[in-house]
Amino acid sequence: MYKDYFGKDYSKLLNKKLYLFDMDGTIYLENNLFDGVKELLSQIENQGGKYVFITNNSSKSVFDYVNKLANLGLEVTKENFFTSTQATVELLKKKYANKLVYAQGTRSFIKELIDNDINVTIHYDNTASVILVGFDPELTGEKLRTTCKMLTELNVPYYATNPDWVCPVDFGYIPDCGSMCFGIEKATGKMPEFIGKPQPTMINIVMEKFGYKKEDVVVLGDRLYTDIASGVNAGVDTVMVLSGEATMNDYNQSDVKPTFVLNSVKELVKK
Repeated sequence: MYKDYFGKDYSKLLNKKLYLFDMDGTIYLENNLFDGVKELLSQIENQGGKYVFITNNSSKSVFDYVNKLANLGLEVTKENFFTSTQATVELLKKKYANKLVYAQGTRSFIKELIDNDINVTIHYDNTASVILVGFDPELTGEKLRTTCKMLTELNVPYYATNPDWVCPVDFGYIPDCGSMCFGIEKATGKMPEFIGKPQPTMINIVMEKFGYKKEDVVVLGDRLYTDIASGVNAGVDTVMVLSGEATMNDYNQSDVKPTFVLNSVKELVKK
């Protein structure tokens, strides 16, 4: 009854304990919630499981994401999220405690860094110890100029929240953080160390937080090179959905293979 794109039985996914969802292209597209999402989240809760949204999109804070999903009709709390910004905060606190960080990103991104006690500047400052770039739909020429000047004149560690090439929107795609960094590389010759998916860090932190084993967990997402790769790197089951960026052509050309391929998360709602 439960067969994926290739006819593979995915019924074991219905009884996982921890579901880690990507957001853009997986549970919604911009401001449109996909069919079946509400039912699936209720199903997970009713069977005693947990779900967490692990997103590479650093343009919104957890507070903003809670409000966004509330506006889409989902009752969630900050405990239901772990973002690349949160992973970035953990890295900065561990490796660069109290150091000045130059950050390029949205107002929401900058506020979340400050709210987590990160010492941040958005202006040129040659005393900065770290340069950080996040996905920035508010990007301006002045921001780019400052970031490029910082990278050109300072020899300090350079990070970016996520390597995603594009972000899905209602008409197609817009450049995401990875593409922005490729543009910056053409100007400065420098590429960042990426923090979010495909690194397994976010998955491992959430698994440890809730005390689950690898066999209890499934990662669901629409990008092979980030979502699915992070799950593979963490050693957990993965589901590629065809509701966002990834296509079967991408699947055929990629060395990264998910455990299952579904048209959408709706197929996990029990029949």
